[in-house]
Amino acid sequence: MTDPQTATADLPDTAELGDNDQPTLLLADDDDVFRRVLARALERRGYLVTAAGSAEQAYALACHNPPEYAVVDLKMPGDSGLVLIEKLAALEAGTRIVMLTGYASIATAVEAIKLGATHYLAKPADADEIVAALQRTGGDASTPVADAPLSVDRLEWEHIQKVLAEHGGNVSATARALKMHRRTLQRKLGKKPVRE
Repeated sequence: MTDPQTATADLPDTAELGDNDQPTLLLADDDDVFRRVLARALERRGYLVTAAGSAEQAYALACHNPPEYAVVDLKMPGDSGLVLIEKLAALEAGTRIVMLTGYASIATAVEAIKLGATHYLAKPADADEIVAALQRTGGDASTPVADAPLSVDRLEWEHIQKVLAEHGGNVSATARALKMHRRTLQRKLGKKPVRE
C-alpha cells in the first residue's frame, strides 16, 4: 500500500504497477487509521491499493497512474471529495468511483453521481459493502421505499446541504442565503446528520 505524506513524494513506479494483474484502486480519506485499515482489507480482497490523505494527494497519484477504481471520502482538508470525483472522472472516464462519507445527504449523493461517481455509501461501511458497490453497474429497483417522511431535523440537514451545494460549498454565501449566522451554520455543518 502506498500512503504518501505529500502529493509528489514516494510516487510508485508506473512500470511496477503495470506489471501487476491486480486491479488498481485509489483510496482517499483523511482519517489515517480508517485509511490504513480499509486499504489492508481491500488488498486482502485482491486490489492493488494506493492511499492518500487528501484530494490533492490523491489527484497527484491518479495523474501518475490512473486507477481502475477509487474510494473517495467526502470531507477532507483542502478540496472536497466532490472536487476529486470530478477530476478523476475527467482524467479517466472508465474509473469506477465510490463516494464514502459520514456526512451523507441527498444533495451530496446527487452531486457525486452527476460528477462521475458510480455509487455512494454512508459510513460506516465495511470492505465487502465497498467492493460490492465498486462492482455494481446499475440501480436496484427493489430498494425499499421509506414508510415515513423525513424528520424535521433531517429535513433541515438536507436543505442546508442542498443550499450549500448550490453555492459551491461556500459557507458564507450559504449562511447569507439561509439568513443564518455563519457560526451557527458552521456548527450545524460540523454535526453528523440525523439518522433516519
